[in-house]
Amino acid sequence: MNSKTDIKIGLFGFGTVGQGVYKVLGQTKNAHAEIKRICVRNITRPRKTATPAGLLTDNAADIFDDPEINLIVELVDDADASFRIVSQALCRGIPVVSGSKAMIARHLPELIEMQHAHNTALLYDASSCGSIPVIRNLEEYYDNDLLLEVKGILNGSSNYILSRVFDHGENYTDALQHAQELGFAESDPTFDIEGYDALFKLIIITVHALGQFVPADRVFTVGISHIRDCDIRYAREKGQKIKLVAQVAKVSDRSFTMFVMPELVEKSKYIYSVDDEYNGVVIRGECYDRQFMFGKGAGGLPTASSILSDIMARRHDYRYEYKKMKYVDRPSYTTDVTIRVYIRYDETPVPTLIPFTKVYEQLITPKDKYIIGDVQLSDLIARRRLFDSHDVFIANIPVLYTDRDN
Repeated sequence: MNSKTDIKIGLFGFGTVGQGVYKVLGQTKNAHAEIKRICVRNITRPRKTATPAGLLTDNAADIFDDPEINLIVELVDDADASFRIVSQALCRGIPVVSGSKAMIARHLPELIEMQHAHNTALLYDASSCGSIPVIRNLEEYYDNDLLLEVKGILNGSSNYILSRVFDHGENYTDALQHAQELGFAESDPTFDIEGYDALFKLIIITVHALGQFVPADRVFTVGISHIRDCDIRYAREKGQKIKLVAQVAKVSDRSFTMFVMPELVEKSKYIYSVDDEYNGVVIRGECYDRQFMFGKGAGGLPTASSILSDIMARRHDYRYEYKKMKYVDRPSYTTDVTIRVYIRYDETPVPTLIPFTKVYEQLITPKDKYIIGDVQLSDLIARRRLFDSHDVFIANIPVLYTDRDN
């Protein structure tokens, strides 16, 4: 796309983010971009944002068959529909900007092939961390050989809930309700609080950080829904907070690991002070130690700003090159790594079910039971269903690279 060419956008989806994009484009003087048509499921549905007559359609062909439309912006909330839209656009040679993290995380290898086969581009910085431009930075500025770790709070909804718990003394149920009332969490909050949203973002980030795609079912993922007052009390007694953290880290020159789970975070860590609906990402390298990126990770306008950035990038023919996927000596994914965990339990006999290699602390009282010890990540994955038990809560106690922080 020539930078002198005006961008004519076909927009799919007009929810919170879609309406945010519409507003942001209307306020931006130098975008040289306009939304020519918006495809929605239900034209008659009431919306907060008024649009000119004829702008909305429920027929995708009105966008795909319009020769003036030279960019698709896809913001629907159905991963299967999202994939159909993006696939059709790419196969027609139309570039796409998308914020659909679940769809991208599930289909990224296919989408990369489509881009190559049809010489077009898919940009999706908005799919990970809202307003934080983490993907483009990893793609362009961090070499695989020097990059050691990407770690952070990638989900604004769960972070808002935990912030209300630790900073405002609310119980978990009330905090979740407040998040839903503010629109930070859906009426069914499973996607956010069980860690899937953070997982999908981590999968995408890992492709751009290390050049490797790891399917979701191979990554250990646990959320915050089983947290109890005793876990919060334990963290406070240690001067820590519990955050839902996603992490990909090299464990050697030839291998890396990744997981999503609650973490006991010390005050000295950057992400300790990342609160409310904000996201925070720490990028660690061999020569540059740690670099920190911080910004809003939830809400229509912050995400819309990232969508606008990708739209502007397409004016200059920007596309991801996936250079790290072409490296000969890419690190391979492993779960044969030791991590340290805190596990609180009641009736489930955790100490006999989890093969700890070393136990550091164990408490058994009529009210509280917990154990702290080292365990192989592969053993946790093999026993993943154990953590579906409502009386079991697990939190990571960081050991990877902590020796470098002193």
